[in-house]
Amino acid sequence: MFERLHPLAPYLRRYWKSLAWGGVAVLFYNVIAVLLPQVVGHAIDDMRHGVTQQKILFHALRILVIATLSAIFLYITRQVIIGASREIEFDLRNDLFANLERQPPAFYHSHRTGDIMARTTNDLAAVRQLLGPAIMYSANTIVFTAAALPFMIHISPKLTLWAFGPLPIASVLVQYFGARIHTRFERIQAMFSDISSKAQENFAGARLIRAFAQEEAEIASFETANQEYIRRSLHLVRLMAMLWPTLEFVLGLSMMITLLVGGHEVIHHRISVGDFTAFSIYMVRLTWPMIAIGWVVNLFQRGTASVVRIDELLKQKPAIADDPTLLSDHRSQPIQGAITLRNLTFAYPDGPNVLTNIDLDIPAGTSLAIVGPTGSGKSTLVNLIPRMLDAAPGTVLIDGTLIRQIPLQTLRESIGFVPQETFLFSDTIRQNIAFGTPHATPQEIESAATVAHIATEILEFPRGFDTLVGERGLTLSGGQKQRTAIARAVIRNPRILILDDALASVDTYTEEQILAGLRRVMQGRTTILISHRISTARNADQIAVLVAGRIVERGTHDELITRNGYYTSLFEKQRLEEEIAVTA
Repeated sequence: MFERLHPLAPYLRRYWKSLAWGGVAVLFYNVIAVLLPQVVGHAIDDMRHGVTQQKILFHALRILVIATLSAIFLYITRQVIIGASREIEFDLRNDLFANLERQPPAFYHSHRTGDIMARTTNDLAAVRQLLGPAIMYSANTIVFTAAALPFMIHISPKLTLWAFGPLPIASVLVQYFGARIHTRFERIQAMFSDISSKAQENFAGARLIRAFAQEEAEIASFETANQEYIRRSLHLVRLMAMLWPTLEFVLGLSMMITLLVGGHEVIHHRISVGDFTAFSIYMVRLTWPMIAIGWVVNLFQRGTASVVRIDELLKQKPAIADDPTLLSDHRSQPIQGAITLRNLTFAYPDGPNVLTNIDLDIPAGTSLAIVGPTGSGKSTLVNLIPRMLDAAPGTVLIDGTLIRQIPLQTLRESIGFVPQETFLFSDTIRQNIAFGTPHATPQEIESAATVAHIATEILEFPRGFDTLVGERGLTLSGGQKQRTAIARAVIRNPRILILDDALASVDTYTEEQILAGLRRVMQGRTTILISHRISTARNADQIAVLVAGRIVERGTHDELITRNGYYTSLFEKQRLEEEIAVTA
């Protein structure tokens, strides 16, 4: 069972000094606490020979000193051990977040956000309880029992044997219930993850749910999942409801035996009344720790189940990462932006080819427009350049260097990327534009917004650039979100600028204004534009037409028009749509 705690070994080693001091405090606390019954027993026997004010004061002061010292060391125990568990929880949370940040987008396609959130909150809390209260109460129980046992045996070996007789039953019960608690808690955590995922998806998709009038259906679905969670939780509650009373019954049986056998020993003058009192206090002091074993077992089983779930995330290795051999060979030369694709073929796992035999040369400082029907692989192609997806070795080069030989940090810092699906954080517009450029000045932020043709609209908001955009940018229109994302890419002053259908949500007039601003920005930097509009692509240095994952046409706007192919057809269609719109 303890092998499940192996993932925590690095964290326990990191805080071994705190845990060691906690162990010392536990030792002192219990050594002092174990003296209290002896003092009380001695006081009772002393009082039988005559009660005086001096005796009462003397024994009261002894008890007060012991109680004070016990309280001090109990405070230190809790402060150190519980504090260490909080520190380990802090480190675990940071390591989890850092590892999740390193995962590629594909990881989040196969792992639900709600499940990840459940593991980083509920499961972490269970691990903290395991490393804090569970360790502390276990240590106190073990040390106090070990310290008290010699005194109890000294008082009466026979009484000790009879009093501890029922305790093996408690041990068997703990082992029996422990395995079942572990299994049921794992099922509860899995269901909690499902509920968290359902809640997260509903909150994120609130607009869609209302648009389709599915509020009642989603409420019913959530209630069904919640009922299953409660059903599984009640199974655990019933198990714990059986464990605790059973343990109390066994300990009550032990106390009854202590009274019967101990009373018999006192009557026959084999032990004194003070010794019997001391022994009874030992049994009472052992009652709570023994009962707490049930709670500790619950914490231990919950914690070990959560350790396994957390370790699964910690063990996740990024599918896209730097080659360790390159870390000592960091590029000293900045990226210029020349991009070469050589016989590039790409397919998603267990899927057909998305791209086939792509050959492209994009000289540094030039622009490439990619057009083609939906699903032709345009977004996949540009995602290979910043290594959001990994192409086959040797197929993608930048400045003549294989892309895998460029550290990811260097590569991505040189790229300004506006993805097809715009994402904004629940923060101000200013912070969203400056994301990735934390030291950007207000003037730089406004200049980038001007290039994206959104500065005027932002300044019309009551709080201007300090306007909160709401979760995922819901308070902004689709076009405003896209233009904010363009400003975010432009402000980085990247060597390579990638716009993945970044003008799809703006009208043609706004598109012209943005393109006019971008032409100035594009000077001297490599730019790749994906668009369904000829108006966006026509001024690029070269245009590639991608159909079914293959480049079927390539050239300038004028060259492609004369070939009477897909590009010509698209051009004529869009020109006809514009004429109809004008006449209408």
